[in-house]
Amino acid sequence: MSIRKILRGAKRQPVSLIFSFVGSILILFTILTLFNMIFRQIVLDPKSLLEAANDPTVIKSILLTLYASFLATLIAMILGTPLAYVLARHDFLGKSMVESIIDIPVIIPHSVAGIALYALFMRRSAVGEAFYNLGIIFEDSLWGIVVAMLFVSTPFYVNAAREGFQSINPRLERVARTLGASQWKAFYRITLPLAIRHLFSGAVMAWARGVSEFGAIMIIAFYPMIAPILIYYEFTTHGLKGSQPIAVLLILVCLGIFIVLRMSAKYWERRK
Repeated sequence: MSIRKILRGAKRQPVSLIFSFVGSILILFTILTLFNMIFRQIVLDPKSLLEAANDPTVIKSILLTLYASFLATLIAMILGTPLAYVLARHDFLGKSMVESIIDIPVIIPHSVAGIALYALFMRRSAVGEAFYNLGIIFEDSLWGIVVAMLFVSTPFYVNAAREGFQSINPRLERVARTLGASQWKAFYRITLPLAIRHLFSGAVMAWARGVSEFGAIMIIAFYPMIAPILIYYEFTTHGLKGSQPIAVLLILVCLGIFIVLRMSAKYWERRK
């Protein structure tokens, strides 16, 4: 495309040009923030990055982070999919309140969420004692990490799933019912496959949100250390030199997984 054509297009659509320039500032801000740290680490101090990549404590914390977030996302999908379907398909008294409750974890400080979760699931509480009798402990344990991740990531999945179900014409289900399909079969064979793209996108965002959680987990389950808490611990004890290699390693791992998931989703859409 020639410069003349670009200038001609800019004259015809000045608002789009201005908006593109303003929006590019935000993109540039995000890229520079991450690129600066990654560049400084890989180019200026690759040795400490390799040491972090071979440190069993670091590897264990990253794997624990990914695993706990996977469990939290799985629970969010199991419990959130039916809820999202009901919200998308039915109107009932208190529906707006339910939708607001779902969004509460997004607006409250995560340290507050951690205190609330700790008060609910600590060993001395009625709920915590009931789970303790079943052999499940939340304080400084994997399950404490999972419930904290679940709390902060649920809105991302439920809202995405609800939008997916709302995008599907309910007449398709009614037609399936008139042809003899049960409500469950109509959902499983018609609605769910059509909404799967939204469910997958919501699951990816919920997983990513769980991986990034710090405040709530620090209060209810400081140990075993997930990667964000280990990075914080290294920063408070050894400064940037001790924390930056782990931070860069976590970014590279999560970015790689995220790219694979997005490419898989696009490949899946093309196959369909």
